[in-house]
Amino acid sequence: MCGIIGSTEINFNHNEVLNSLKHRGEDYQNYIIQNEMFFAHTRLSIIDLDEEANQPMIFDEITLVFNGEIYNYKELIKEFSLECVTKSDSEVLIRLYQKFGFDFLNSLEGMFAFCIYDKEKNLFFCARDRFGKKPLYYYCEKGKFYFASEIKAILKMLKTTPKLNEEALWQYLALQSPQGENTFYSGVKKLPASSYLLHQNSDIKVSTYYSLADIKITHYDEKQILKDVEKLLNDAVQKRLVGDVEVATLLSGGLDSSFITALYAKKSKHKVHTFSIGYDEHKHYCELGFAKAASEYIGTIHHEYKISKDEYLEAIEKVLEHLDEPMADSACIPTYILSKEIHNQGFKVCLSGEGSDESFLGYDNYFKMLNYYHLKNPQKTPFDLTKEWEYNNRRLNNQQVYQSSGETFTYAQLQRLFSKKIAPILHPYVSTYPPEQWLTYIDFSIWIAEVLMTKVDRMSMAHSLELRAPFLDHHLVEYLLGVESSIKIGDTNKAILKKIARNYLPNSIIDRRKKGFSSPFIEWLYDAHSEEILNLLLDVNKQLGIFNDDFLTFLYEEGKRGHFKQHVYSLYIFCRWYKKVYM
Repeated sequence: MCGIIGSTEINFNHNEVLNSLKHRGEDYQNYIIQNEMFFAHTRLSIIDLDEEANQPMIFDEITLVFNGEIYNYKELIKEFSLECVTKSDSEVLIRLYQKFGFDFLNSLEGMFAFCIYDKEKNLFFCARDRFGKKPLYYYCEKGKFYFASEIKAILKMLKTTPKLNEEALWQYLALQSPQGENTFYSGVKKLPASSYLLHQNSDIKVSTYYSLADIKITHYDEKQILKDVEKLLNDAVQKRLVGDVEVATLLSGGLDSSFITALYAKKSKHKVHTFSIGYDEHKHYCELGFAKAASEYIGTIHHEYKISKDEYLEAIEKVLEHLDEPMADSACIPTYILSKEIHNQGFKVCLSGEGSDESFLGYDNYFKMLNYYHLKNPQKTPFDLTKEWEYNNRRLNNQQVYQSSGETFTYAQLQRLFSKKIAPILHPYVSTYPPEQWLTYIDFSIWIAEVLMTKVDRMSMAHSLELRAPFLDHHLVEYLLGVESSIKIGDTNKAILKKIARNYLPNSIIDRRKKGFSSPFIEWLYDAHSEEILNLLLDVNKQLGIFNDDFLTFLYEEGKRGHFKQHVYSLYIFCRWYKKVYM
């Protein structure tokens, strides 16, 4: 796991740019200047710990900088008779490019973002994995092309701060993160998941190489489905144990993390180390008791870590620095703190349970949607994103939120305007396929890569820790999308997973009510900052001039009562970031 950087010009402080991503790979950092171009790499050594696997890697006038892990690299060497000098998965990418050009990405299993520079063709070939587990940002304007694992490196190469991208702000307020190619910085773009980029002679082209949209229902036999999914889950865990370092796991005591830990423990020749996090105050958020019970049942070496209010609040500024732009998922902060603890215990790799809910239908909102739209016949009730937003936020619908050129907009009107940009992208899929499929598809389109995996990557790599998510194995995701609807829905959330898990875990873990990675974020914010929260919102709005002050005051007062916590947190994080960057 690493940080990668590249540029078509070299007029900046090279060491400063390289060091901006040092946290992503503490084991080795290097840069090269090649044909007045800059390539840099920070390495977290996991596969092939020898110096031969250091990057930037050059073979036959092809330069590679690569972030991630290719789990099936040994199989690819055999399958395609690749002649490799090193024992690393990195070189495999170069050899595949030499053999197949751009047409090998669907052969890769793993998480990756890389750039291959072909000197002979003066061509940059950049790619990002199917579900966006690893990040890649780029800037291509005024004859310059920059790319990097994190925005901060691009800003250092630019030596200036681009203006705010307001479209990213509206996407963030609706969906917790900018979508598609958008970032909060105008001109700085994100390579979308499942995409590759070609840059040659100042021309740039972005293409999609993979999609979940065309998967048909092909699995109807429940007994066979349970066997197949259990095998796919075991295979997914086994693949993610690849490497030359010990692997730990996150353990909350919920079904997902407990199941991954149980599968791993059965494969491991030694006791597995597990990590969980809790709180000294507001203990109704704390799951340490559940995690301890799961650890004792599975038989792991368990580590608990408790966060105090002061530690939590102090971490916000560091989290914003590592995110580079606002992220409205409050779980960023405990993930950041726990990753630091795992790193301090000497681990570089950890398994986690992300991705289960989206494929196995684990969220309560999925079933609310099914009931709300009566989607037994999706042709009669087409998807309408706006209706769901308005239904869930009906107390806000008539609030005057936004003002522009003397015109004001209500909350519902704004959501309706934004939904017009999202619905056309999804509608051809959701109006044709069963609802249980497109609910998963939507979350993989707008949530997995843009929020969930962004959070996981930035917060873990802030401490040179690689988190691997077996539930996001693409073979497993594709299979589950092809399962007949009634079997997938069953009589409970995650019906298929729960049936399989009974072979590995007690009913007390399997049947406990789902609890997300929650924290007392709003309680601690109000305890510590109180009126400062409202003052910050109003202060930033004086400069932006886009929100209605009465609406901001309304949300602040509601937040005191524990209402609209996500709305308050989203605005607070954005305003804190905006003040730091632009004021």
